[in-house]
Amino acid sequence: MRILILWASLDQPNLGVRALAVGTRALAAQVFPGAEVQIQGTGHGDAPTSLFMSRRGLLKERVTGARGMFDWLASFDLVLDTRSGDSFADIYGLERLRNMSRVPEVLHHLGVPLALTPQTIGPFNTRRGRVLARRALQQARLVASRDRRSAACAAQLGRPVDVESTDVVFAIDHPPVATTRDVVLNVSGLLWNDNPHVDATRYRRDILALARRLQAEGRTVTLLAHVVGPDDSAGDNDRYPLAELRRELGDVEAIVPQGPDALDQVRAAVGSARVVLGSRMHACLNALSMGTPAVPLAYSRKFAPLLAGIGWDHVVELQADDVVDRALAAVASPRLSEDVHEVRHRADRDLSRFTRALGELL
Repeated sequence: MRILILWASLDQPNLGVRALAVGTRALAAQVFPGAEVQIQGTGHGDAPTSLFMSRRGLLKERVTGARGMFDWLASFDLVLDTRSGDSFADIYGLERLRNMSRVPEVLHHLGVPLALTPQTIGPFNTRRGRVLARRALQQARLVASRDRRSAACAAQLGRPVDVESTDVVFAIDHPPVATTRDVVLNVSGLLWNDNPHVDATRYRRDILALARRLQAEGRTVTLLAHVVGPDDSAGDNDRYPLAELRRELGDVEAIVPQGPDALDQVRAAVGSARVVLGSRMHACLNALSMGTPAVPLAYSRKFAPLLAGIGWDHVVELQADDVVDRALAAVASPRLSEDVHEVRHRADRDLSRFTRALGELL
């Protein structure tokens, strides 16, 4: 049996996308032991060519077969479409949604079954976005959401999900790690500069104030990058704000995972913390899956519904008026350590619903 994991990657700078690849692969191995699994994201991967192609490029490939893309896609028995976890939406632009929707269209015409793995569905704020989403949902053999709000979005588009589950990060191995760090603070390069999600100036001010307040309370702060670009330049790259924060906070530890085992480095780092504060959702999910309490600093609607589904309500919305006070109160809450023990149980329960549905698909 051959299985393709689509729109995830083992070498992406965004370690959340790597977590999707590793978690989905673990679930595939659990349901279909012995299957050959290949992985293809938006860049390099196992495909003979990039799948992030224009419609014109796809039509040319269909006619010429020059790159072997259609034959390669037709060789799979099942495709697991992750949509990079939260890209099944139009908030990142219609072009991204279109590009990710073209390959599933090809698979549908080839007769290769496709499952939408547990992910955020929506929002779709444009008419064209809703048209693309409705078609993708109707063509999928199995649709799974990772939160209730996403399930409601799919139902509104006329294709209710087959199963509500949770994020596949909880399928990754989670060996115990000794607690050697206090507060691990993950800062987002996406939010550090102008962005469509939050006021960047206020975000920078709140993050710096939060770190200083923690230090004033005697807490030791470690900075963590979760999206790791090639250098310290600006952009969707957490290395950039870490460099700036170290100039303001002094010689604090800064963890910048690198290399093919960068995801393992992140999981070991968050596993070693007493608590994680994170602006990247998968920095928080990696922590929770390792048994470490995490306080997400949420910038979009993908955070709270997913976390509520596994019984975790320690979320601070970055649009709130008093972000720093709320975050400090959450870090100090005695409930953190109590509630984190229930998270894995609930996550395992929710993932088992998806694996059962996947096993019944073929």
